[in-house]
Amino acid sequence: MNTGDTAWVLISTALVFAMTVPGLAFFYGGLVRRKNVLSVLMQCFIIMCVVTIQWVLFGYSLSFGPDTGVGVIGNLKWAGLNLVGGQPNADYAPTIPHGAFMIFQCMFAVITPALICGAYAERMRFSAFLLFACLWTTLVYDPLAHWVWGTGGWLRDLGGLDFAGGIVVHTSSGVSALVIALMLGRRIGYSRAPFRPHNLPFTVLGGALLWFGWFGFNAGSALGANETAVNAFITTQAATAAAGLTWALLEWQQHGAPTVLGATTGAVAGLVAITPACGFVNPVNALFIGILAAVFCYIAVAVVKARLGYDDALDAFGVHGVGGVWGTLATGLFAEKAVNAAGADGLLFGGHSLFLAQLAMVAVAPLFAAAMTWILYRFVDALLGMRVERSEEIIGLDLTQQSEAAYTVVE
Repeated sequence: MNTGDTAWVLISTALVFAMTVPGLAFFYGGLVRRKNVLSVLMQCFIIMCVVTIQWVLFGYSLSFGPDTGVGVIGNLKWAGLNLVGGQPNADYAPTIPHGAFMIFQCMFAVITPALICGAYAERMRFSAFLLFACLWTTLVYDPLAHWVWGTGGWLRDLGGLDFAGGIVVHTSSGVSALVIALMLGRRIGYSRAPFRPHNLPFTVLGGALLWFGWFGFNAGSALGANETAVNAFITTQAATAAAGLTWALLEWQQHGAPTVLGATTGAVAGLVAITPACGFVNPVNALFIGILAAVFCYIAVAVVKARLGYDDALDAFGVHGVGGVWGTLATGLFAEKAVNAAGADGLLFGGHSLFLAQLAMVAVAPLFAAAMTWILYRFVDALLGMRVERSEEIIGLDLTQQSEAAYTVVE
């Protein structure tokens, strides 16, 4: 066991924690109208509580526990963190305590359903949100984590690479977000007037905290203080910077001015896209991944959504779904064993099998996430009702769901 590796993973765990609360909470919170900001903060905060409990009780065992024999789910041998303690687990992280690996992965499980909040912001009933988040984490995230990362997982055995969650975290949440946005319907008044962010400084603060925490997300996934972590750190910075600048330039060219919201959104798109590739690609290719992430996500947000008219409120699909798919495919293009001997060579370096494996992940994971999300939506909607009443939506979720107001006007 290596104390340096253990320290780095624990620090990375705290960094990933900060991605959800306060990072994502402020990023999304600033984008909604003022009458709904507390509802977004509450959703991100309570997901941290609920998913952590689920992870300790059975989620970790389903995701990373010994395979049931068919490559799709772990068994319950590690339920309640049984046998998960201070000794390393050779299958996942041989130089750190098993418990350190578990709690690091917990933060990934936490942020994934929180990302979906961006699609249904301002119109979902809190009780329905709570039940849906629990079910989705158990029936979508946990199986996907086992498929891609778990020992015996069938996509892992197929040769697919996902260094820090391009498929497991971003593609799954982004596609699920689109399904919910379509099923839930558009917000009242969406087609008549633009819904402008109520507090852009909140959003920039949240975006900066996401960027900061993402170093733990990506470089921490090396599970040690080593050269792979250094490369992941560098490629994360390079791709994010390239994407943020590219988005701003696209806006400048299209609309005559670069915006801080655009630069921040572009940076997040770059973070998403580099996530599956950061441990396998070199810094120059990371720049290309970031540039193209901004282009693809910009088209999804500014062109496709506008033409099709669906209400993905905070662009969870346009950024995380599209960015996650591109990053997964980019891994199949740009990965090279010269960067990480434990990886594989991508298509541009003669590795045809890796690109095919990445294609398989891009084909299977979104279909699974979409189908399960549709089923879970129908179930929760029949049980509790997913959408708030019309009058509640007009008043705002802060007052109707949390009985609080974010801003008090003093007479």
